[in-house]
Amino acid sequence: MTPNFKPIADGDRRVANIHEAKFEEFVYPDGLALGDAILQHDTDLPLGTGFHVYRMPAGMKTRGHRHEGHEQFLILEGELIESDGTVFRAGDLVFYRDGTEHNSYTPNGCLLAVHIVGPETPLE
Repeated sequence: MTPNFKPIADGDRRVANIHEAKFEEFVYPDGLALGDAILQHDTDLPLGTGFHVYRMPAGMKTRGHRHEGHEQFLILEGELIESDGTVFRAGDLVFYRDGTEHNSYTPNGCLLAVHIVGPETPLE
């Protein structure tokens, strides 16, 4: 027997296609913008925390940072090279423990599905 669900209210569901949606430019708290952008539905959280899709343009390098909470991401497109030389490619699912310090570089651009528990602390 199928449950009789009530209709989902307009404000209770958000849908966006990651290939067509408008991403929001990511600006660091000190005002620096590096060209990366985020698609995030949960507007109750600071941009770049919780679950979001993150796009880095070709040639971009993130600032060095420390994670204040676990980070997990799935490479959807492109490749990402970490500060220790590790190369991640489409299909790689990555986990960083709270307190991990690193930065990332993408030679040709990349798209990631990300979950970050808390804001990052810049190291640069």
